[in-house]
Amino acid sequence: MTLLQLFVLALVQGITEFLPISSSAHLVLIPELTGWQDQGLAIDVAVHLGTLGAVVLYFRHDLARMAVGAWRLVTGQGDRNAHLALKVVVASLPVIGAGFAVNALMGEGRNLFLLANIIAVASIVFGLLLWWVDRRAAADRRAETLGYAEAVLIGCAQALALIPGTSRSGITMTAARWLRLTRTEAARFSLLLAIPAILGAGVLKGAEVVAAGDVALGRDALVAAALSFVSALGAIFLMMKWLERASFAPFVVYRVVLGLALLAYLHFGLDTAAGG
Repeated sequence: MTLLQLFVLALVQGITEFLPISSSAHLVLIPELTGWQDQGLAIDVAVHLGTLGAVVLYFRHDLARMAVGAWRLVTGQGDRNAHLALKVVVASLPVIGAGFAVNALMGEGRNLFLLANIIAVASIVFGLLLWWVDRRAAADRRAETLGYAEAVLIGCAQALALIPGTSRSGITMTAARWLRLTRTEAARFSLLLAIPAILGAGVLKGAEVVAAGDVALGRDALVAAALSFVSALGAIFLMMKWLERASFAPFVVYRVVLGLALLAYLHFGLDTAAGG
């Protein structure tokens, strides 16, 4: 892969992984729209490791408190940090089951035209849903106040992110806002949920890399991991600062424009190209 390809893929993965705009949609579309060769499993694992490192670093204090709380829970002295850790675990269960089911049903083949249409429609529909919920939701709760049933509800919403173009962060933030979490707390819980989600995806992809015999992380993978780490950390910081004072509207606008542009390209651009 060229350095430009690595830079673009890692930058896109890092920026879009945690913003409510769907990283998987962008990573599927980039090779199709640019004509670049698919990046391969090793690069996929590398960029996921980079983004995982970024979210762990950003929430290191939360994670430390949750780990201490979980230990205290084992000794019978649980606190709200321990229960927050358990809620993250509970909320992660639905997507695990759904993910295994989808992998078993999908097989190897895929219709790229159908996939791109699904991405476009999901980007618009779930973007507008985020806008609608964000405008109408009250904003008076922290993540620690969630009940376990509410955590499961957010986890079920996360499973919808298996629909390409939905955005894992976007749909979990939507559900959290509907449950009256403030914007920053909705983003915080969504990003904490990202840790087991990314870790699980990384383990599955890593197993595929090992099975294929491509276990050597060379220069390309190291560069991709470093770039995705830096871009993801910057994206998290800027998003959290933005949500302290403003709404999700810019992300919604981006999603709608992306979806409409993709639909126009698929249904008019391709015909024009074929006719020319």
